[in-house]
Amino acid sequence: MLNHLPNYCIVTNRWQILIGIGALLLGSCVYLFDRTPDHTYFIARLGVDTSFYNILPNLFGQMKDCLPSFIHAFSFILITAGIISSKKKGYIIVCAGWFLIDCVFELGQRYNSLILKIIPDWFSGVPFLENSRNYFFRGTFDVIDLAAVLTGSLTGYFVLIITMEKGKYNDGKSRWNN
Repeated sequence: MLNHLPNYCIVTNRWQILIGIGALLLGSCVYLFDRTPDHTYFIARLGVDTSFYNILPNLFGQMKDCLPSFIHAFSFILITAGIISSKKKGYIIVCAGWFLIDCVFELGQRYNSLILKIIPDWFSGVPFLENSRNYFFRGTFDVIDLAAVLTGSLTGYFVLIITMEKGKYNDGKSRWNN
């Protein structure tokens, strides 16, 4: 009965998702090798000494401070766009969305007294959210991080365009039209 309706389902873009996950794995190396374990939520949370902080030399040099901001924007843009597999206009929305989210978090470190007032108390009992207060209280605002977020967002957009599939939607319309 519904066979005459076009199928608008879009298949995910696996390359974009894999590049995004690969970037996240690279970004986690910053925390494993170049940051102290007591300042890294995930390492401290594991309860196992998984840090190589004082064992190996500093791998990322000065980039260790801003690389996570770049990678967060870049990788989540690729993963999100890869899952929804949108057109160029959709890529712009995804990039702008993650850019704004990352900027809000960075600015929240600058104006943390305001942010700390609005974080609900019940966050303290929820994994991942329990670190919200600590993130804004101990985090440091840096304009270089904002530049890294912008660079990560722009780089993410260009990688999306390069990896955009030339295929067609299941309804027969080309993805390149918009």
